[in-house]
Order: sequence, then C-alpha cells, then structure tokens
Amino acid sequence: MYPGLFSRDLYAELDRLQREMLGTFDSVTPSIRGFAQGYPALNVGNTPSSVEIYAFAPGIDPEKIQLDLDRRVLTIAGERSVAPSGQDDRTTAHINERFRGRFRRVVSLPEDIDPDGVEADYRDGVLHVSVKRREATAPRRIAVQ
Repeated sequence: MYPGLFSRDLYAELDRLQREMLGTFDSVTPSIRGFAQGYPALNVGNTPSSVEIYAFAPGIDPEKIQLDLDRRVLTIAGERSVAPSGQDDRTTAHINERFRGRFRRVVSLPEDIDPDGVEADYRDGVLHVSVKRREATAPRRIAVQ
C-alpha cells in the first residue's frame, strides 16, 4: 500500500502511540498487547518440560516474597521497603524512581502444569520460578494382529 508510511511492526507502533497518549496516568493502562508492565518486570517462557518465570526485583528480602499457585494461576506478591541509600532526615529527594511498597503480579499458566513440580530461587535480584509440565501422552501405533 504505502511502504514508507508504516513501520514493519504496526502493532508496536500503535502500542507506542497509545503509551504516549496515556503516559500521564499513573495506574496500569491496557495496551494492544495486554496490560502495561508493573513491578516487578516479568519474563515468562516455556520449554517442552516446564514453564519458566523470571521476576526482576532487586533489593527485596526473599522472606518477604510470597508465591501462591491456585488453579493454574501463579501469584507473586511481596513488599519492597528499602530506604534510598545516602538519605537521612535532612535530605529531600526530588526524584525517586525506585519502587517502594507492596506489589502483586499474577500469571496464568497452561493446563498441563504439575502443581507439585514448582521450584523457586531468588538470586542477584532475580526470582526464578520453574513450574514442571505433566508428561504428555504421546501418540503411539497399535499393532493389529
């Protein structure tokens, strides 16, 4: 149609325009590809044998992270209450972009997960949750006698 008018990824461009228009709102805003990102940032992927979730949450005490799995819905909740370093009662912060407070992220998992096969590890500010999949019944050939 007009090769130079639109970018190759039209949805990415529409998503960028929507974020620009709604950028003044502090709440989570829906976008073309789902809901806008929250805290902590998540990477969710899968392998043939598991679903892998990475939550990027530096500066959180691992004991304050709560993981719940209920009917294929994984909830990651917790609290980050870190005071900025180098501040005391006499210091006034003009810009503070680090998240502080309670957080909650919810991830829907596929039907073939094994609720007994969940492992979580927090290291270097990254929470890694691995949810095993049930072994699928592979199709097999039946010999006729």
